[in-house]
Amino acid sequence: MDDEAIIGLYWARSEQAIARTQEKYGAWCAGIARGILKNGADSEECVNDTWLRAWESMPTQKPERLRAFLGRITRNLALDRLKRCKSQKRGGGQLELTLSELGDCVPSGDDPARRAGELALREALDRFLDGLNEDARIIFLRRYWYMLSVDEIARGLGVSRSKVKSSLMRSREKLRDMLEREGIML
Repeated sequence: MDDEAIIGLYWARSEQAIARTQEKYGAWCAGIARGILKNGADSEECVNDTWLRAWESMPTQKPERLRAFLGRITRNLALDRLKRCKSQKRGGGQLELTLSELGDCVPSGDDPARRAGELALREALDRFLDGLNEDARIIFLRRYWYMLSVDEIARGLGVSRSKVKSSLMRSREKLRDMLEREGIML
């Protein structure tokens, strides 16, 4: 079933919307949650919460891209759950580590003055990702979107840890340079 039909089911308040969403995007959303939470039960609960959030938000908004909409909900729910747990053991420390790696590149969301530039930052990040070669983009997204460890990325791509680390370092430097050139305050 295509995304427009699934969105139509949500708007019609049909219970089939959740079943069809689970069929098409369940594994993808579960992968996002597992990458952040490192816990199967918490990940499953997070995905179920994603379907509820989608159900609650669809009548008031129509997503342009369902996959991105669901991925964002899942990721935000997983990050919220991880923050609530505040457990290094369950999160493997990846949230803190990945956010600290990007700390010099991306402004914090806590400052209201910085939140005003959120749209400009999103557009800049989109341009940045478009400008990366495919390998660098995959490594960057697996690290900073899916929050996978360097070892997980290396295993998944069949490359060395040093290749992943050097790619991430070069990408962070490019991002920092681009944001500075565009006047986006760090």
